[in-house]
Amino acid sequence: MRVKGIFYCQQKTKVTSQNLHSQGPKHNTHNKGGPSRQNSLSLTKRLGPKKGKKNQKSSSKEPKTTLFFCCVFGFAGDSAVQTNQGQCLVYMHAGTNPFEVITQAVKAVEKHMKTFVHREKKKLPSFLDWFGWCTWDAFYTDVTAEGVDQGLKSLSEGGTPPRFLIVDDGWQQIENKDKDSGVVVQEGAQFASRLTGIKENEKFQKNDHNNEQVSGLKLVVDEAKQHHNVKFVYVWHALAGYWGGVKPAATGMEHYDTALAYPVSSPGVEGNQPDIVMDSLTVHGLGLNIIETLGSGHGGRVSLTRSYHQALEASVARNFADNGCISCMCHNTDGLYSAKQTAVVRASDDFYPRDPASHTIHISSVAYNTLVLGEFMQPDWDMFHSLHPAAEYHGAARALGGCAIYVRKLVLPDGSVLRAKLPGRPTRDCLFADPARDRTSLLKIWNVNNLSGVVGVFNCQGAVWCKIEKKTRIHDYSPGTLSGSVRAADVDVIAQVAGADRNGETVVYAHKSGEVLRLPKGASVPVTLKVLDYEVFHFCPLKEITSDVSFAPIGLLDMFNSSGAVEEVEIHLASDKKPELSNGEVSENRSPTATIGLKTRGCGRFGAYCSRRPLKCSVDNAETNFEYDSASGLTTITIPVPEKEMYRWSVEIQV
Repeated sequence: MRVKGIFYCQQKTKVTSQNLHSQGPKHNTHNKGGPSRQNSLSLTKRLGPKKGKKNQKSSSKEPKTTLFFCCVFGFAGDSAVQTNQGQCLVYMHAGTNPFEVITQAVKAVEKHMKTFVHREKKKLPSFLDWFGWCTWDAFYTDVTAEGVDQGLKSLSEGGTPPRFLIVDDGWQQIENKDKDSGVVVQEGAQFASRLTGIKENEKFQKNDHNNEQVSGLKLVVDEAKQHHNVKFVYVWHALAGYWGGVKPAATGMEHYDTALAYPVSSPGVEGNQPDIVMDSLTVHGLGLNIIETLGSGHGGRVSLTRSYHQALEASVARNFADNGCISCMCHNTDGLYSAKQTAVVRASDDFYPRDPASHTIHISSVAYNTLVLGEFMQPDWDMFHSLHPAAEYHGAARALGGCAIYVRKLVLPDGSVLRAKLPGRPTRDCLFADPARDRTSLLKIWNVNNLSGVVGVFNCQGAVWCKIEKKTRIHDYSPGTLSGSVRAADVDVIAQVAGADRNGETVVYAHKSGEVLRLPKGASVPVTLKVLDYEVFHFCPLKEITSDVSFAPIGLLDMFNSSGAVEEVEIHLASDKKPELSNGEVSENRSPTATIGLKTRGCGRFGAYCSRRPLKCSVDNAETNFEYDSASGLTTITIPVPEKEMYRWSVEIQV
């Protein structure tokens, strides 16, 4: 059966039961996995309170409720699969918290289908916590073993040593086709190419130090790990072998028994986005099978997709103990509902460095896509150029994404990254806005760290997908400056981060402006942004140590995800006596009221809020100089570069 899609909407109602039944004719059926196009369905739903005084009383409040619709079954895509009856066609979940509704809906479908696993149960591969480099934007399909080595060396010399490497398209043995030298990636040409061999191509075949020919990929991996301290190496390949599948009767590939097939795009795909990949495969054919379009004769595309996923995940489990797999170009729900093990998924289209229309829509797309994709896997928001007019804009978004990192200001000198803990998602007040084209809305994305919440605000207006031209285009060349506000409650789980002993006050650090504010409970901070502008706000719950001493750790002030550096905080009261006063002010010779112990990673300027000037600060038991701004309460110290990877500094602040 084909999974049709996932939908959610907002509605004012009180829902006490969620029932959505599918009913079909009771006559004979021939059911091999799903309904045919002739299937007759009648859907009945039951919404609203049950009869009874108690329920009638509760229904009068009519809270705003978010409804989440998750369609799990549909058409098979195989004419041989027919039935007159459909069971469990639609699942609907309701509640007052939109993020919890989506999570619980997916978990309920997971329990029912038993064909996939929720993200929280999956093992996240370790590469997510390290800086990575993908060869695509540097070389496209012209990648070579020498180029990989040069790229790793260059990045290390620049102070951002990659700890994981992705060798993208260009390493495999494929058919030789003429390439237009004036086009970076020849439209249609590479997509019609087919795999001619399992091993790497001649660009990666080379001699070792003993002048003996060895596997080029093995040598690339060995040199990357031994000479550049790379921890993980990934390679790109298509699930069908290559874009055009496997070449029939290729030497050494005969046992794959490949035959050409000619996929047919659905009217929906053709009407929304004609694609050069599909165009070339339709004309030139595909060796083997493509799961997106060739379900006929295999039980339908869902059945075929599931077979591919099961084989892929079995291979990954056998060969990569760290669950090392990134799903790319896999937004079809057939794949999502078949992934029991795969834990990372691309959430976006590519980063297009030469297309000015692509950048704002890229950020809004990944944020909204993550609402659903983040329930199945940890979304990857793609790479981008660090030397680019929109580099800071993209970098700030990655700080909110909880995703793999491919650029500086998120990377520490040891190659590790300050990654937020959850998939980054739009705030509640953005869920039903259109920050790409409504000319009024800013996009806000929230996430959490161990001890803080973080909200990124972006002006994404001006460009959107054009249904007529079938591409992203700028619809407003002069989008105006927009204003909005942020507050601690924009971080949907800020109460859990703060803990039970907090009073709702937070300290807000704005990364770009450097401003530090003490924010009362429920108060908001105004923000005004022009297009392609951003700000990242860190909401750090305030701890009241005594009636006149309050504290909140902030983190590494020069990093996008500043507060991601702080991992632990402990407060030790020195005594119960009151602070000593001199002329109405706290004496600098006073005894300490408390010692605050912090565990933090990284290096550079470290900031914390103190309601009064600290007595002294130390890093790993060595007293250090500090600066204190009495107007904002910002205390700043400098943390040195650690000698060990993933080192946790012990910072103490006496107040």
